[in-house]
Amino acid sequence: MSKPLIPAQRRERIQEYLAIHQIARSVDLCEVLETSEATVRRDLEWLEKRGILERTHGGAILSQRMAFEQEYQQRVQHHPEEKKSIGELAASFIEAGDIVFVNSGTTATQVLQHIRSDSRITVYTNNVNAALELGDPGFCYYLIGGEFQSRSNSLAGRFAMENLNQVYANKAFLGVDGISAKHGCTVPTDPEAEIVRRMIERTKGQVIIVADHSKWGVVSNFQVASIDEIDKFISDDGLASSAIEMLEAHGISCLISSTMSDPT
Repeated sequence: MSKPLIPAQRRERIQEYLAIHQIARSVDLCEVLETSEATVRRDLEWLEKRGILERTHGGAILSQRMAFEQEYQQRVQHHPEEKKSIGELAASFIEAGDIVFVNSGTTATQVLQHIRSDSRITVYTNNVNAALELGDPGFCYYLIGGEFQSRSNSLAGRFAMENLNQVYANKAFLGVDGISAKHGCTVPTDPEAEIVRRMIERTKGQVIIVADHSKWGVVSNFQVASIDEIDKFISDDGLASSAIEMLEAHGISCLISSTMSDPT
């Protein structure tokens, strides 16, 4: 049997494991470190206090911090196929007669682009980029107005908030920059956070989060919803099974889109 590791060595190994896998089960860490579950639990508690990871039921995920908002055109280049497949799956849950909120962001844009042109629905959005790309989509949609946010190609501010106060939706499809068990759904800017929170408040139905797998475990600057405020989470097949298990344990329906090509 190898010589037991000292605490500093164990914690370094845990960080190395998470850097590779993003997610770790306690049982796997026990094998890697050749130590007890109680020892692993203490190490995870120590690392969580220092913001290195976030403990989950039966393990931990790497805590990834997103401190600033990227330009819209930069975000478009990240996981485009995954976002497209998420948008297509999400749009399939929109039904005739729905009144829908959709916020800004590249994945939310894909939801709008995949709504059927003959859909008898109404969409309210602050997503300027989507509106420019949609042209005449065949369904009714409103830009909520407000102050233009150049980095995100979106609308926000007092005027936008007042307009949202005039509407109730029965579904909200919301893109976020981070989602984690402890910190919930987060976005990088306060103006967008205000819009998303208000959309959730004015939704008398399902709140549906759309985000690719890279957003899991990421924490941005402003919380817009706790995990328990979500009804559905739509992501791609890169999302770890342990993340799905954790979300479903909170009563959230997880829907996974496929980015694999059909066999020829």
